[in-house]
Amino acid sequence: MKSRARQQAGVTLIELLIALTLVAALSAGMLMAMRTSLLTLEKTESRLQSNRRVMGVENILVRQLGGVMPMAGPCAPFFRGTDESLRLVSNYSLSQGARGLPQILEFRVAPAEGGGVRLIVDEHIYSGPASLLPFCASAGAEINKDSFVLGDHLAYCRISYRESVPDSVVSGRWLSAWGRDNLPAAVRVEMAPLIPDPAKLPVVSVTVPIHITRDVRGQYVD
Repeated sequence: MKSRARQQAGVTLIELLIALTLVAALSAGMLMAMRTSLLTLEKTESRLQSNRRVMGVENILVRQLGGVMPMAGPCAPFFRGTDESLRLVSNYSLSQGARGLPQILEFRVAPAEGGGVRLIVDEHIYSGPASLLPFCASAGAEINKDSFVLGDHLAYCRISYRESVPDSVVSGRWLSAWGRDNLPAAVRVEMAPLIPDPAKLPVVSVTVPIHITRDVRGQYVD
């Protein structure tokens, strides 16, 4: 009797198939859950990176434009701008921050790949008035491998300049170009995304006041 009972013990093929099917279903469910979690994590990380970039661009513009240095040089005034380009010398560097060497900055609005426009900036080390000479006749920054893209896929990007009105409570006008001897009272960079995304921080316009009121061509004595 014991030998016969031992021969009948075991797992049938149907039971084995059922077990394998359950294990496969559980494995597939776990893989789907892991895939969904990874996709959610990737989207969240992408959104956070985009938001950090937007805040970083605003911070960079404030520091670069706010750190403008009045320069006479061989092609005074060196601070010149239009609604699509701007050239200046700043004490803030993207690579070295506020502790590095002054930089010659060239901002330019250029067409973006896939539509819209982009705002780029090129940096060149300022080593004295002679280093400004190659940029006196420059038509604007050209896109190259060292160009830093501040804003991409923008619906528009416009740069404007506020008149400085000394000893007046009335604010100056906003101009689309600047070629005067002295610095403007403020610089405004207006930007808007080409395709708004409610899930991300939008690119916003930045207005940077310039507190330098020094007469560039004036003679200062002790």
